[in-house]
Amino acid sequence: MPPDLVFTLREEDAADADAIEALTREAFQGHAFSQQTEHLIVRALRAAGALRLSLVAVQDGVVIGHVAFSPVSIDGAYTGWCGLGPLAVVPRHQRRGVGSALVRSGLRRLRAHGAAGCVVLGEPAFYTRLGFAPCPGLQLAGVPPELFMAQALDGAVPQGTVRYHPAFDVPPGA
Repeated sequence: MPPDLVFTLREEDAADADAIEALTREAFQGHAFSQQTEHLIVRALRAAGALRLSLVAVQDGVVIGHVAFSPVSIDGAYTGWCGLGPLAVVPRHQRRGVGSALVRSGLRRLRAHGAAGCVVLGEPAFYTRLGFAPCPGLQLAGVPPELFMAQALDGAVPQGTVRYHPAFDVPPGA
């Protein structure tokens, strides 16, 4: 077992953009469910001013992880809910607590800033450990319900159809 990984978490700054893009490309390279557009999504969210929260994990001055949170609409209305993603960790540091720390810190910060809740499309075994759960009545079009999860931060989970920011509509191969 490798020694404990020591890293710090902070909000991204302008100097982190290239490192975030590189680590996101690396983290999703060859991933079975990826269309290899995650780095483009982060870039488009940043350009649109739609990153509600963007955190990095840093080890010895090097960005080793990143998570983005952006507004989502539910039945066409923005109600203080965010979408989590992309979440990326450099492969050699995956499964060592970096991603979990980024998500937990992000959720705490969102709650402190009045976010109503957060949705995520992802691996249930990972996200359910962090308090997410499938929620009947809250859906993402074209996605199996067991892969789309939510966590209320203030109040109840709403019902309706979620739509991520248009930055997520990057076509594969773009």
